[in-house]
Amino acid sequence: MSFPSDLKYTKDHEWIKLVEGNTALIGITDFAQGELGDIVYVDITTVGKALNAEEIFGTVEAVKTVSDLFLPVAGTVEEVNSALENEPELVNSDPYGKGWMVKLTVNNPADLDGLMDAAAYAKLVG
Repeated sequence: MSFPSDLKYTKDHEWIKLVEGNTALIGITDFAQGELGDIVYVDITTVGKALNAEEIFGTVEAVKTVSDLFLPVAGTVEEVNSALENEPELVNSDPYGKGWMVKLTVNNPADLDGLMDAAAYAKLVG
């Protein structure tokens, strides 16, 4: 399992990365996709919505389960990764790259400081 050091992590197994200004990408971790198994559907209908930290922004469906997706920090969901519509398995094969889920405008980028770094997350799932 890998946990890139340039990401921040949540106890709910989401990752977030600031990519430009207060714009961030969010997805689920390698650990989470491994626990879920083969991802067959990603359902995110919150584009344009302002949500608080830890609010549900969508769901991910695997062969045997459905799991809620929680926002790591407060912000507005700007975009869903359209590639996941036809290739939800990207979440399994490339969770930190092509398998990202949403693009978020973060209300306060300093909120990321309250999340776990890679070492703390690795210890959590260890």
